[in-house]
Amino acid sequence: MKITVLDGYALNPGDNPWTAVEALGDLTVYDRTPPELLLERAQGADILLTNKTVLSKDAIHALPDLKFISVLATGYNIVDTAAAAEYGIPVSNVPAYSTSSVAQLTFALILELCHGTAAHSSSVHAGGWVQAKDYSYWVQALTELKDKVIGIVGMGAIGQKVAEIAAAFGMKILAYNPHRRPLDVGYAFTYVTLEELYANADIITLHCPLKPENTGMIGKDAIARMKPNAWIINTARGQLIDEAALAEALNSGRIAGAALDVLSSEPPKAENPLLSSKKTIITPHIAWATLDARKRLMQVTADNIRAFLDGSPINVVNR
Repeated sequence: MKITVLDGYALNPGDNPWTAVEALGDLTVYDRTPPELLLERAQGADILLTNKTVLSKDAIHALPDLKFISVLATGYNIVDTAAAAEYGIPVSNVPAYSTSSVAQLTFALILELCHGTAAHSSSVHAGGWVQAKDYSYWVQALTELKDKVIGIVGMGAIGQKVAEIAAAFGMKILAYNPHRRPLDVGYAFTYVTLEELYANADIITLHCPLKPENTGMIGKDAIARMKPNAWIINTARGQLIDEAALAEALNSGRIAGAALDVLSSEPPKAENPLLSSKKTIITPHIAWATLDARKRLMQVTADNIRAFLDGSPINVVNR
């Protein structure tokens, strides 16, 4: 079997070998594949692995040897799964490999908003403490999380892990999920509508998949319902936020801050308004990228391929 990886650098920049996948076939790995080289590089492959390289209906149609697609991620919106199903090609993803890592970064961002550790360290290194008249000083208001209200949009595996951590901090938890399924968890939370969540949460954190119906869900109307001291956290998908509306709200002081690991276009365009907005922390889509999570991603990808070769594919998203 010929296996081609279209964009493997993020998964393995040198510290996460392809050994488990390499054992399953004739492996070719490209660090990145621009759209104009997609068909040339994918031609003749039985199995394609993709992270962010788009596989459209036209591309799938143009690859007659293709038998299986394994997405190097949990989200699979970069593949036309319906078209793949039409051609009898199963598409598998890698669910839940980064749950702990994403929840961890979510709170790293929240705590950075609480304490401004980077800003305080920069101030100290710039001589601020040496020159201070007192033994202690701060460059921003400091916030305690106990009894604050966190609103979690999406109570899948990541949302539940975020809620677990929030409970450990003594926070009150509101949750929105389209389906209010009972959860057997060791903490108290309350299901609410989105409108109730926006109105009552001190911190709003997004952990839902991107769908047509929630694209731009954090826009002017949603922001208008929020407390002026609210913080918005996004470690899910950038397109969930209307970036111009969020930047305007941050610059005008309508809301107090935002911390984002994802943007609508990645890498972002230089003119993205959030790159210069006030009270905004942005990290370059790193929530998934701990070595531990990437090792799990590699192993489950190998498991996906092995299961397909054995005739019983797993983690299939287009049955």
